[in-house]
Amino acid sequence: MSSFPVNGTGLGLRRGMFAQLRKHESQVIESVDFLEVAPENWINVGGRYGNRFRHYAERFPMVCHGLSLSIGSPDPLDLDLLRQIRKFLDQFEVKCYSDHLSACSEQGHLYNLMPIPFTEDAVNHVSNRIRIVQEVLDRRISIEHVSYYAAPGQELSESQFVNAVLTESDCDLLLDVNNAYVNSINFSYDPKEFIDSLPIDRVSYIHIAGHYVEAEDLRIDTHAASVIEPVWELLDYTYSKYGAIPTLLERDFNFPPLPKLLAEIDRIREMQQNYHHQHEALVSV
Repeated sequence: MSSFPVNGTGLGLRRGMFAQLRKHESQVIESVDFLEVAPENWINVGGRYGNRFRHYAERFPMVCHGLSLSIGSPDPLDLDLLRQIRKFLDQFEVKCYSDHLSACSEQGHLYNLMPIPFTEDAVNHVSNRIRIVQEVLDRRISIEHVSYYAAPGQELSESQFVNAVLTESDCDLLLDVNNAYVNSINFSYDPKEFIDSLPIDRVSYIHIAGHYVEAEDLRIDTHAASVIEPVWELLDYTYSKYGAIPTLLERDFNFPPLPKLLAEIDRIREMQQNYHHQHEALVSV
């Protein structure tokens, strides 16, 4: 675990959780090892929200998962934003910065994560932009493979595309187990084979979340529901193959009582402990 930027279990920090976080802070400290925020939501934020954010930043290791990099867009990179992000990462000693392998702008912000065509040209375009981002931020970044619902102009499989980007850009991977499951339903592939195809040595940590069942063959990634059993099973499979990789629970909307979220985090921890013990036993033999 020492090669990871963080350890254990994490929670995505959202403003809508603040009241419950204060009420259950002792339980949060006991269950949660690190927090994740979108830097765009906190850069230059003052007042009571800024004070509360700093309260948590002083008590937990912090990772950042961006929303606005738009690494696949034809628009120029927003270098002013990147410089602000670098200052934010340095100020709060952020352990890892990631964003999405997608586009969210074209002559304006789209407020959605649009898929990038799985083509060789897109690999070159995205990889060049990632290298620039890493130079401006002066650190390696992680890229998350996203959920998607259409694959226009596809030349490569999703796995081939993700692997090519990671190799060409020399960046790390944020592995989203829920996205792997959602895409496997939407595009009829085996999610275990997809995870097996990824370079696990590049994984910084894992995301897990809930989603919405639109139809038998269509899942929508919402981060607005509890994690379902097939996704838990896929996380368990990942641990069984690669060990107890640090894992963060995402919940963006429809927040339940905080103890219910913490119960999901405790389930992650219990699963991790099972594989810590398994790997310790194998090492001692």
